[in-house]
Amino acid sequence: MREISAAEVTKTVDSLFREANFYLTDDVLAALKKAAQNEESPVGKEVLEQIIKNADIAAKETIPLCQDCGAAVIFIEVGQEVHISGGDLTVAINEGVKKAYDAGYLRKSMVKQPFSARVNTKDNTPAIIHTEIVPGDKLKIIVVPKGGGAENMSRLVMLTPSAGRQGIVDQVIKAVDESGSNPCPPVIVGVGIGGTAEKTLLLAKKALLRKVGEHNPDLEVAELEKELLTKVNNLGIGPMGYGGRTTALAVNVEVFPAHLASMPMAVNLNCHSSRHKEAVI
Repeated sequence: MREISAAEVTKTVDSLFREANFYLTDDVLAALKKAAQNEESPVGKEVLEQIIKNADIAAKETIPLCQDCGAAVIFIEVGQEVHISGGDLTVAINEGVKKAYDAGYLRKSMVKQPFSARVNTKDNTPAIIHTEIVPGDKLKIIVVPKGGGAENMSRLVMLTPSAGRQGIVDQVIKAVDESGSNPCPPVIVGVGIGGTAEKTLLLAKKALLRKVGEHNPDLEVAELEKELLTKVNNLGIGPMGYGGRTTALAVNVEVFPAHLASMPMAVNLNCHSSRHKEAVI
């Protein structure tokens, strides 16, 4: 049994949320630069160049990429040989979120009683934590500052099996088309297929974590991703909704077995500030 201190978890979460809000990952930056070179629309090209410039300023001055510093979404993979010592894991994670959003001058967006008073919690907690037990003696932490504009465009559709592959394609294109400029394109499109209602939503969100340009290892699913990306970019929404060929940088699909009577699917979007960072303790 390997011990990892709660204090180390807090320190790691703190650092990761600051990094995620200040620095885009290399794959996203490379995709944005490639899109700027290939974009046919002059306005779309200018928008992409401004997005790239914004990322450069954020990194150099260690300021947020976007004023919406997001809800604190965290994926934790806990090795079954790991023991958290000196405190509670959930408390340690939330302490890290508090420190990051306070000392990093990140906007605090979480409100309690969301259906009525909507009072800001003033520290961006509680975090949304997804925990998975895995083999080994390591702790993997992935942080995802999830902006409200893109998250509001999420979709859950409970399709019947008769909808088939075309039903999935139609729903993804419809979701992106109806979202328009709201999720601040170019977006990353996460698609979940299968499982149950809550499982397919989680699959769609986890799909956003894959590197831009990497396809699902299942060849059939990879072909679906390629078709969806082409059709999404043919919508003409373009960077920030100003028109163009770059509505999405990637479409990532994750699939899970489903009940023989159902075919749930979900769509989750990330804006052009596709922020996530990870560390292994």
